[in-house]
Amino acid sequence: MEAIIKNFRRGRHTQTNNQMVLVIEGIDKEKAKSLVGKKVSWKSPAGKEIKGEIKSTHGTKGAVRALFETGMPGQAIGTKVNVE
Repeated sequence: MEAIIKNFRRGRHTQTNNQMVLVIEGIDKEKAKSLVGKKVSWKSPAGKEIKGEIKSTHGTKGAVRALFETGMPGQAIGTKVNVE
């Protein structure tokens, strides 16, 4: 299954660099709850793979929050990740 990185998890004045908000098409809030605990991985254009895990839902439209290893670049926003 594939998801798209929408943005960093952020507040009004802060940004958490290793947590990302992911959006999966066709997933609502109830289905998103079943994805908690699944592993995700992002591949950079250079071939480096950064792994993470879905920790919770985000909002009411089915987005999820994933906690990645450190080193997620801003260029990852808008790209795809694999959900296993």
